[in-house]
Amino acid sequence: MNLVGLATQIQQTSQIMQQSALVAVNTNLTIRNWLIGFYIVEFEQKGEDRAKYGEKLLQNLADKLNEDGFSYRNLKLFRQFFTLYPQLSDFVRKYLQLPDYEDIVTLQSVIAELENESSSIGQSAIAQFKTHSSSIGQTPSAQLPLIPSEKLIRKLSYTHFVQLLSIEEPIKRLFYELECIKGTWSVRELNRQIKTLYYERSGLSKLPEELSAEVQQKAEKETIISSIKSPFTFEFLGLKSKDVVYESDVEQAIIEHLQEFILEMGHGFCFEARQKRILIGSKYYFCDLVFYHRVLKCHVLIDLKIDEFSHEHYGQLKTYVNYYKKEVMRADDNPPVGILLVTDKDNALVEFATADSDKEIFISKYLLELPSKEKLINFIKTEIAKFE
Repeated sequence: MNLVGLATQIQQTSQIMQQSALVAVNTNLTIRNWLIGFYIVEFEQKGEDRAKYGEKLLQNLADKLNEDGFSYRNLKLFRQFFTLYPQLSDFVRKYLQLPDYEDIVTLQSVIAELENESSSIGQSAIAQFKTHSSSIGQTPSAQLPLIPSEKLIRKLSYTHFVQLLSIEEPIKRLFYELECIKGTWSVRELNRQIKTLYYERSGLSKLPEELSAEVQQKAEKETIISSIKSPFTFEFLGLKSKDVVYESDVEQAIIEHLQEFILEMGHGFCFEARQKRILIGSKYYFCDLVFYHRVLKCHVLIDLKIDEFSHEHYGQLKTYVNYYKKEVMRADDNPPVGILLVTDKDNALVEFATADSDKEIFISKYLLELPSKEKLINFIKTEIAKFE
């Protein structure tokens, strides 16, 4: 074997081990969330004090657990996941090596043997989920084939399942499951195909096979990086949200310097967050930098895109601004301000966005207090030049 052969062997081995580790993480995350969904449903049916909590069960449970990964929203998704995918029970049983449900006292000891993350939620419930899984929730119509549960869990991450949960029609959900597995779609690609009505377009197409071939050829594939960076995965692994890097190295470097640049300018800027996670509906968004301005008494949101200006970028920033206006702004605050920095190698652009405030005095004041467009454009050009 020569040096080139040795390098190739090492690279191939590394890729195989990375993929194996990713599959293990995704599998355990998916199974854990499905089991938690089962525990919740079983408690709602048989819990001794279920009537005490009623509709507030999930919120009370979230408060009791007090962890980001077990928020009210996540617990609600876990329950929905179990309800829509009860057919996963056989794979769960085999994966956890449970040959006889009646012989299992708690799930905790089984998970401990596998050195997986254990959960203290409803640990006595495992002995009964076999019977529940056949009666709780509605499986797809008997006329529809089911994708083998092992393939579903091995080929789709839990984040993929979250996108699929929004689809009410079983046949439509099955269509996207098949296409996603066949094309090894990324989560973003799955979400994009759902939003662009791929299922409906396929039904209307005279040549659905050609449409499928075209879609699969252009589809964004799942990668190790895109899989592992899911907020669900980071929460499962016990990592903090600030550890998640969602943008390019160049963009991150500029954001880091931009944070220093803004603070050095003074004018009342108080740093609040970087890569601020914002939950809108069932989707997470990340605003690059969030400041609070003591003089203007408002939040200043900054989003940077290493790209040409697009209305999508501007619309995203406006969404952040409106979110802060509705969910974060206090009664004595002024409306939040957004600053969009967009750049490519040929030009730089800065756009300011307010929450449609009609306070002319405030608008004039923020133009005075905030960095000028010229200063921000010069800053961007200087930073980009460092990477050329």
